[in-house]
Amino acid sequence: MIQPLAYIHPDAKIGKNVTIEPFSVIHKDVVIGDGTWIASNVVIMDGARIGKNCNIFPGSVISGVPQDLKFAGEVTTAEIGDYTTIRECVTINRGTKDKWKTVIGSHCLIQAYSHIAHDCEVGDYCIFSNSTTLAGHITIGSHVVLAGLVAIHQFVKVGSHAFITGGSLVRKDVPPYVKAAREPLSYAGINSVGLRRRGFSSEKINEIQEIYRVLFVKHNNVTKALDKIEAEFAPTEIRDEIVDFIRNSNRGVMKGFGSGS
Repeated sequence: MIQPLAYIHPDAKIGKNVTIEPFSVIHKDVVIGDGTWIASNVVIMDGARIGKNCNIFPGSVISGVPQDLKFAGEVTTAEIGDYTTIRECVTINRGTKDKWKTVIGSHCLIQAYSHIAHDCEVGDYCIFSNSTTLAGHITIGSHVVLAGLVAIHQFVKVGSHAFITGGSLVRKDVPPYVKAAREPLSYAGINSVGLRRRGFSSEKINEIQEIYRVLFVKHNNVTKALDKIEAEFAPTEIRDEIVDFIRNSNRGVMKGFGSGS
């Protein structure tokens, strides 16, 4: 299952039924889980921790040294969960002393030419389309879809179940369950198609929509909108997730619908 033209450091930990194709290089401090497939011309560098049954396509570089001038050679990792696919020429940098690791969850699809920088945290079941670029220290929730050529500013947070349209420049936090589009990036409705596909009931979808109408459509400022949401909506897991995300936003959230409130 491991081709003789691949180089694997003798101290690397390789699981059962792993396939490593010719001309790939596996460095010393690497762990690869059972059943993972590594294509030709892949470089997996020190600090990589790759889960079970992953697929990594040609040209990818996993756990490269951070592109951060403050990086001083500290021992850090890049961790990838189970059943995640990394397509052609993806680059994933390991962490710095900020978080000590870069993390990508399970069941993700990271498409060709995407870049995930140091200290990013990506949830499960995410899809990043071609040439998606994440700067450092970004947090992405689970079930997030980023269309092609999305570029995200450092320290931005994107909530679970969000969808960001292609070519977007993301400078502010994107709350959970929404669609984000336009320039500058703005609220474009909730991600109702994605939510239905994942089994959300009509009642939950309506709740999400009404909450975001108060926040983004009715031109309330953020403080007033949050007060109205807590006063007018019964406490639920969804309501509290949205309120907590916005209250804890360090960069501020994206613009609302229409005139940029």
